[in-house]
Amino acid sequence: MSRPAKNRPLNPRRIGVIATHTFTQLVRMKVFYFLAIFAVIVLGSNLFNIQGIGRPDLQGMDVLRMIRSWSLGTMTLFSVVLGVVATALLLPKDVEDRTLYTILAKPVPRLDYLIGKLAGVLLLIFVSLLVMDLLMTGVLTIRTHMLVAEQMERFASWPQADKDSLRAEIMAQGPTWSLHGATLAVFMRSAVIASTALLLSTFSTSTLFTTISCFLVYFIGNFQADARDMYLSSGDGIGPGGRIAGLAVAVVFPDFQLFNVIDGVIEGAALPLAALGTLAGITIFYVVLHTFVSWLVFAGKEF
Repeated sequence: MSRPAKNRPLNPRRIGVIATHTFTQLVRMKVFYFLAIFAVIVLGSNLFNIQGIGRPDLQGMDVLRMIRSWSLGTMTLFSVVLGVVATALLLPKDVEDRTLYTILAKPVPRLDYLIGKLAGVLLLIFVSLLVMDLLMTGVLTIRTHMLVAEQMERFASWPQADKDSLRAEIMAQGPTWSLHGATLAVFMRSAVIASTALLLSTFSTSTLFTTISCFLVYFIGNFQADARDMYLSSGDGIGPGGRIAGLAVAVVFPDFQLFNVIDGVIEGAALPLAALGTLAGITIFYVVLHTFVSWLVFAGKEF
């Protein structure tokens, strides 16, 4: 006898309800307000060039690059911390509030529950990054136009062609589509680390253990490319043990260095759509893999 359609997993409506509830649940946790306020203060301080105080060498387009660097750095820190902490809190809090027992007592497949929880976290991160991106764009727009006006007044005697070239160079350091693409890359990085935290939380009953383990995975993942090079390298000085260790690290841990495309964007380089497409493919692979393994573990747990 086939299972009723309403109990089949991957029901979008059911996942949407769980994701919305998770989003509301996380918004009500006041601990995240401090993270959001911190991020807004750091981003807003760029408008008044607070980071440049005591640095007389920081002038012209370097100021715009500094704003890009600080803003994207703040977004990365905020999204990674939020992705790890929020996801690590979900399952233990639902057990503590006995919400998990209520949900699982209903015909809710555990896969839908896990996907809905992860989707709620990602929705919160996406909304937070969208607000920060808008703030960064506003600050950069104001500072870019201020710099253009200053430079045009300073070099008023230049030929018009040279002034147009200088204006274009300055505007390239302002808000661009590549900058928004870098924000999207920051979101995709946080999606991978959040799915990693979901996987670890199904093994652990301690929020602290999950959080520390996830940050350790993130740290190791930033050296994953070096481990892969160690495995592929046949140079002297690398024994079989080192190569096996490099292979293990390269297979198990996500390569977070792939998401460091924001470094080039900070310097004013364009971010190709193909690079974003590659990152999207890598992100979907890790999120699906981690969620699937989480479901395999979570499906066998007794509550």
